[in-house]
Amino acid sequence: MKIRSKEFRVPEDDTVDLGKWPTRVEPVYASKDEYEEILRAHVGKLSKLQRLLYACERHALLLIFQGMDASGKDGAIRHVMSGVNPQGCEVFSFKQPSSSELKHDFLWRAVRDLPERGRIGIFNRSYYEETLIVRVHPELLQNEGLPDARSDDKAFWKGRFRSIVDLEHHLHVNRTRIVKFFLHVSEDEQKQRFLARIDNPEKNWKFSLSDVEERKFWKHYMKAYEHCLAATSTKKAPWYVVPADDKENARLIVSQIILDTLESLDMSYPEVSEARQQEMPEIRRQLAE
Repeated sequence: MKIRSKEFRVPEDDTVDLGKWPTRVEPVYASKDEYEEILRAHVGKLSKLQRLLYACERHALLLIFQGMDASGKDGAIRHVMSGVNPQGCEVFSFKQPSSSELKHDFLWRAVRDLPERGRIGIFNRSYYEETLIVRVHPELLQNEGLPDARSDDKAFWKGRFRSIVDLEHHLHVNRTRIVKFFLHVSEDEQKQRFLARIDNPEKNWKFSLSDVEERKFWKHYMKAYEHCLAATSTKKAPWYVVPADDKENARLIVSQIILDTLESLDMSYPEVSEARQQEMPEIRRQLAE
């Protein structure tokens, strides 16, 4: 089965009903061995393209991962990007904002960590949390100095979405390519993964009581994601809804989308001047002595 990136892309200016987006699709691999073989091939291609991106210094790539707890964000980043040179790639995980960060606008702390041209930046959660968890728990807005903002204030959220779209348009114009992944896991699959974390002592650290409490807001989160995806998926900075109940399949889909994005960029290795080329034989002779 061939992975067609466009099948997972959220259309621009369209409504989103996550109930109609599958959390599981037919796997592109027939066995674990085949999965590992495909992933190795993808990782190898990504490694080569990342070296080209780094040498070219014409574009930056920003990958954004969003999803409910236990949707597989960490695993996707770890496996898909395993062959990328750390010198040209950085991962940022955005947790609860600090008191200092709360004194700035909601985009400020993410803008600090944007990748420079030639590099890949990965946001494990992002500024989109400010349209998700904050929308589900509007009392958090008081910490941002916005006590009058309400979860039912459509104008407020429309303005926040507009700020994001404007930022991403600005970044695209300045050669930062943005790809956004929503790892779409089912409520039942999340429960099974939580139980697995409880039963495995080595994974207990990844689980807390607050994870269970947040499950009570599942429908609210799905509605918040629907608004978010519909308002901010654009041709220049698209959202991809990745079926995430099958972790291995999700990783292959994510890696193919990243490959397609990198391959679409106008990249080439820097040309060596004629004068420099003429110097090469002499440099080689000196090194051989």
